[in-house]
Amino acid sequence: MGQTLIEKIIAAKVDREVAAGEVVWLPLDVMTARDFGGASVVKNFRQAYGADAKVVDPQRILFTFDCNAPANTVGYATNQMVCREFAEAQGVRVFDVDAGIGSHILIEQGLARPGATAIGTDSHYNILGAVGALGMGMGDVDVAFAFRNGKVWFEVPPTVRVNIEGRLAWPATAKDLTLAIVRHFGTGGLLGRAIEFFGEIIDSMDIAGRITLASMATEMSAVIALIPPSEPVLDFARERSGIAPEPVFADPDAGYEQEVTVDLGDIEPMVAAPYSPANVGTVRELAVERIRIHTGFVGSCTNGRFEDFAPVVEVLGDSQIAEGVTLRVVPATKEVYGELLKSGLLAKLFDAGALVSNQGCGGCASGQIGITGEGEVQVSTSNRNFKGKQGAGRTYLASPVTVAASVKAGYITAPEVD
Repeated sequence: MGQTLIEKIIAAKVDREVAAGEVVWLPLDVMTARDFGGASVVKNFRQAYGADAKVVDPQRILFTFDCNAPANTVGYATNQMVCREFAEAQGVRVFDVDAGIGSHILIEQGLARPGATAIGTDSHYNILGAVGALGMGMGDVDVAFAFRNGKVWFEVPPTVRVNIEGRLAWPATAKDLTLAIVRHFGTGGLLGRAIEFFGEIIDSMDIAGRITLASMATEMSAVIALIPPSEPVLDFARERSGIAPEPVFADPDAGYEQEVTVDLGDIEPMVAAPYSPANVGTVRELAVERIRIHTGFVGSCTNGRFEDFAPVVEVLGDSQIAEGVTLRVVPATKEVYGELLKSGLLAKLFDAGALVSNQGCGGCASGQIGITGEGEVQVSTSNRNFKGKQGAGRTYLASPVTVAASVKAGYITAPEVD
């Protein structure tokens, strides 16, 4: 029997075939720690290996500061300095508070290439599946071990093949496709599984759309969602890394634990109501209630690319954001911010009344732009709306297009719904 995509990625690293349920020592191409947890990684490293111990390979290790960037608490500022000083002593790179979201940086820099293996202190590190790389979020102790040894123990998960059928046309987007899939499987429907997505609708997705889909594997309790790389993805990886990627694909006779076909039909704008990313319905149904909003948020690792902000500007047009409503915009990385600036979209967002912040995670991180107060209603492009996750208010998850239409109207809606 052939091997699934995740089995083949792992097999290439351990130089033998592997099977679901097997525990392996997995060699890693990239190991990272962010400002959330990074100082604990340093502490654990020093306690376990000694103050003078060296990391396994400085070229494969880096720090990213994206949760609290720039730091707005003494605690975060101190943790970032702990990481900076450790990195300087070890010869390790730091993508500092001006760089943006770590997982996105790995993709932009060509460090997360098809077939690569990577770990970091980020529960959405599996976003790297967007480019066919195996990325996993791990705890401080595991990452400290990897910094020293260049590998981690890993249990090969079973894989579910998911065939997606459906049509995606304006004003529906990759986020609406993703929310529809989360509704189908629920928050625990793929617990401990790897997912492989197939279908014409998947093949046609650009990198930004693939990032959106892969980023919400965590919300389905999956280990990772792996999307087989398309030619544009391979071209991107080649351009960014300077290395011709060797893509990995599942064998035709791969042994999947389950194969599921999900027919989504004509996908329309979707929204996840509080307090679960699986509490999904159509915007059309919700718009009837005219749910008033106080804020809109566009950003996060799920929808922080240039391709996510361009339709926001298109929907807003020459209109102003509704009185009493604030639109908060957070680009994922410095590169994305630069694209917005050079393209003129930043000025258009400003003219419409949007508050554009520096690159980073934004509202998913405590104390950052996008956090809600008690009684506040927010429509957001982030990936989680559990109670307390983005503050004390109520957060509805939606696409950038829906957020734009909603902040313009003052209530949850989407283009062509009214």
